[in-house]
Amino acid sequence: MRQHVRGWIRAFFALGVVVTLNGTAVAQAHKVVAQRLTPLLPSGPDPWVTQRHGVYYFTSTEGDRISLRKTTDMTRLGEARPIVVWRPPAQGPNSASIWAPELHYLDGKWFLYYTGADKAHNDDAHRHVFVLENDSPDPTQGTWIDKGMLKTHYNGIDGTVFDHAGKRYFVYSAYVGDHSDLIIAPMPTPWTLGEPQVDIAQPTYRWEMQGGRKIMEAPEFLQGPTGRLFLTYSASACWSDSYALGLLQAEPSADLLKPSSWHKSSEPVLTSSPALGVYAPGHNGFFKTPDGQDWIIFHANGGPDWKCTPRRAPYIKPFHWNAQGRPVFKDGA
Repeated sequence: MRQHVRGWIRAFFALGVVVTLNGTAVAQAHKVVAQRLTPLLPSGPDPWVTQRHGVYYFTSTEGDRISLRKTTDMTRLGEARPIVVWRPPAQGPNSASIWAPELHYLDGKWFLYYTGADKAHNDDAHRHVFVLENDSPDPTQGTWIDKGMLKTHYNGIDGTVFDHAGKRYFVYSAYVGDHSDLIIAPMPTPWTLGEPQVDIAQPTYRWEMQGGRKIMEAPEFLQGPTGRLFLTYSASACWSDSYALGLLQAEPSADLLKPSSWHKSSEPVLTSSPALGVYAPGHNGFFKTPDGQDWIIFHANGGPDWKCTPRRAPYIKPFHWNAQGRPVFKDGA
């Protein structure tokens, strides 16, 4: 695995010496060229990575459980044993379709946010975001306590959390009529939402409406080197090869609870690439390596028309920032 990843690291950077994901120095290639990416695992829809004290914690959608893998080297994620930390109850509102878990360290404790549905009514009208809490220093150990369902105004999926300027925010993808929008709300505690809950973005471009659905989902927070704030999101239906990443941005001094503070890019920022061997890329996260390099993790299919199945695998890719302080994900595509 490490050999494969190092191969395409060399394909993305100019000549020089960098530190790879576990701190090892390697020589880089002379040119930026496209080279097929290699997945970290055979399967891993909706991948998520967080870091603490030099350890990367990885999770993804498994449907009937939440597992964590931990490693000090993301290129060797496949060698990390998955540890099941939670299983859903036999019945109730979070008994089925356990999707898109995210692990966050907040206020001295670990929290898992995940989407769930009722086994008796496993449909979009019954999907919500739930929270688990664990006070162990190691999230693969200790006891996960059910903190319940977040009281969102709409049914929805794919919740994420971020802090900015001393305030905490929750963003999720809400089912609003025949489309899915992004909703933001303040968070007084890691398991409660405040008011207002504000719709900040709706599908408006054709590339957000492929596969027969109008969808913005899987929001993820990223702060740039100039302080500007970004939310990536996945657009269109996940079963379409046109599934892609979009981008919202806001100024660091803006009121994030005002829709006018958020500005949407007119074009997707990461799309299918036959040259890289990835199709329908989406549902991403971000992490940073010890050398300061920024990375994006996302799921994608390894071939065209593979739809929205467990064949979606996690990939990682370095990215950089342009002169305007915006992230650039498409290098080498």
